[in-house]
Amino acid sequence: MIEGVYAFSPPNKGAKKHFRHPSDLFRNQPSGTESTLSSHFGQLFRITTFGESHGGALGVVIDGCPPRLPLSIEEIQADLDRRRPGQSQLTTQRKETDQASIASGLFEGQTLGTPIAVWIPNRDAKSSDYEAMKDLYRPSHADYTYEARYGIRNWQGGGRASARETVARVAAGAVARKLLRHQFQVEVLGWVQSIAQITASIDPTSVTSDQVESSPVRCPDADAAQPMIEQIQSARKDGDSVGGTITVVARGVPAGWGEPVFDKLEADLAKALLSIPAAKGFEIGSGFEGSNSTGSQHNDLFHSHDGQIRTLTNRSGGVQGGISNGEDIQIRVAFKPTATIARRQSTVDRDGKTAKIEGHGRHDPCVLPRAVPICEAMVLLVLADHALRTRGQMGSLDETH
Repeated sequence: MIEGVYAFSPPNKGAKKHFRHPSDLFRNQPSGTESTLSSHFGQLFRITTFGESHGGALGVVIDGCPPRLPLSIEEIQADLDRRRPGQSQLTTQRKETDQASIASGLFEGQTLGTPIAVWIPNRDAKSSDYEAMKDLYRPSHADYTYEARYGIRNWQGGGRASARETVARVAAGAVARKLLRHQFQVEVLGWVQSIAQITASIDPTSVTSDQVESSPVRCPDADAAQPMIEQIQSARKDGDSVGGTITVVARGVPAGWGEPVFDKLEADLAKALLSIPAAKGFEIGSGFEGSNSTGSQHNDLFHSHDGQIRTLTNRSGGVQGGISNGEDIQIRVAFKPTATIARRQSTVDRDGKTAKIEGHGRHDPCVLPRAVPICEAMVLLVLADHALRTRGQMGSLDETH
């Protein structure tokens, strides 16, 4: 039986209701049925992340990065600085500098082709903020589900379920960014598209990184950015939170990346983006809105432009049949409001007893501004992996592949 719920089969009439530990589900099962927490991502460009919100450090091991790629710790740090907490009044005030160090895989400013290990220590963890909640299940958090799955959880800041874990992804994404830019001339850029009911108007074909970074909310539309900032500030003042959407565009991806069946490029992108904490929706191209149109309205018609096959529109979002078609890849990710809020809410404790809980600690009233580099990182990791997979199968990547 899972703690806090009844057995899967209905109890006998009049039977006493009781609670048991989630690990009882696995008791007396044959050996070999246990599984471990998956912290790996990718096939050829493969990463393994480690660390917890209030542990000593977080980090990532990157395996499969080609040798002789020029790389510096400053290039990794640049993306980490965009994700770090405490960078503005719109984010959590946890003060982490996220100063990374490279422990292996680099020599004289170039990658060796061996595993690259990046280490990021925690400096400002305050576990005491969570002491009063260690036996309570926070609404819309992973507390209950982690304990149901493993029979144990780290209640200090959410442990491995915390968005703090994404610092390792961003470090790996920075390496993927350098690989894609240096060897394939691919650029990946994200921005905040909407917060609550406020939606920006942005041309994905021309928006620049400088425009995105010009605002603390990371929205390049000045007319929408200020209302977004005010919305976030209002939510913080009210002890509440807000959600929104992020758009990411990948420019320069050639036709031919991806697989036609289970490893479709958009399927791998969806898995990558939905693995980010608080991500609840994924769209590519026209997304759900495209379902309201007809085929004649939605089809991307081919034409020849400067000797290349292109499409007149890009409702497919740069992917057709699971494979890139040479147009910009455009995706959107929806994020729920931050689950931790400074309001008193109802919940239950580990024994299933009704309790009250109020959020403590330092949390983002809106995850969107800091989630932009995280979304970019996951897109970069997918594209780097598929670039190497295509090159591995096809030999050298010519102008078509």
